[in-house]
Amino acid sequence: MRKPLMGLTLGDAAGIGPELALRALQSEDILQLATWVVIGDERVFRQGQAIAGATVSYQRITDIGQVNDEHQIYFIDLNNLPPESYTLGQLSVDSGRATGETLTFAVKLAQQNKLDGVVYAPINKEALHRGGFHFQDELHFFASLLDCTEGFSEINVMNDLWVTRITSHVPIRQVGELITQERVGRIIRFAHDTLTRVGFDQPRIAVAALNPHAGDGGLLGMEEIEEIRPAVQEAREQGIEVDGPYPADTIFLRRQAKPFDCLVSMYHDQAQTPMKLLGFNRGVTVSGGLPVVLATPAHGTAFDIAGQGTADPGATEQAMKLAVRLAGF
Repeated sequence: MRKPLMGLTLGDAAGIGPELALRALQSEDILQLATWVVIGDERVFRQGQAIAGATVSYQRITDIGQVNDEHQIYFIDLNNLPPESYTLGQLSVDSGRATGETLTFAVKLAQQNKLDGVVYAPINKEALHRGGFHFQDELHFFASLLDCTEGFSEINVMNDLWVTRITSHVPIRQVGELITQERVGRIIRFAHDTLTRVGFDQPRIAVAALNPHAGDGGLLGMEEIEEIRPAVQEAREQGIEVDGPYPADTIFLRRQAKPFDCLVSMYHDQAQTPMKLLGFNRGVTVSGGLPVVLATPAHGTAFDIAGQGTADPGATEQAMKLAVRLAGF
């Protein structure tokens, strides 16, 4: 069987992305998994190599059709971000623009079936927005590129635990009004379908409550009674193995006694905080439900350590491994 052909972009150049890409490509395990095509500005990648104090060998190409050796690393130089146009560790409009351009190029290659998937190093949402890509997050940016209007969501993976959520990058004051039976049910089905596609026979799903103590029978809120529990019951009637809602402050402890494969949380920090405490250098974010495989480390651009040569490539390597798995290899 052929190796998958995977794209790798450098993320926001002002952060740790170029260094992470370089360090990940030094791993023999990563090189054995796929043929990697790095996409970005070659000058930025050279800067990443200098920061890491290491190099990798690659062949520069101008067209994806020039890939002819599955044991080689390739580089498509978009020449779109002079290093003097940004400062390491500082938000850069120019870097945000180049990030969006590079992701567009890579995603379009995957959409045309010229890549089996894309892994992108950490990006900065504010820089992307200021650079002219006006979306609330990269998931909606990708969905727009791929003409998708529904059925997609973000999902995080750490080891054997998958986590998705009903709401994501929205102000906390809007969360309650977005917790509806229809939306909860849709995300439960999305979680079930996503895990089934990657090999789970009957994924076990747990649903978190919104309110403290799961609403205490309505004393602390009615969302559990009126929206979440009916959605869980409907999904069970459809043959999905799902339980809840469970109080969010104990749901990770509950997994020790009654294991589950996927957690459906109600909002971003409800699950992201404990997930990152479990292993900041292993978490992966997947843009699920899209026709293209897209994965990235679950951490950010780490402007505070950019240029110091201390970035941990663990989550980047995990994203690369998971992307290959999601691509069906």
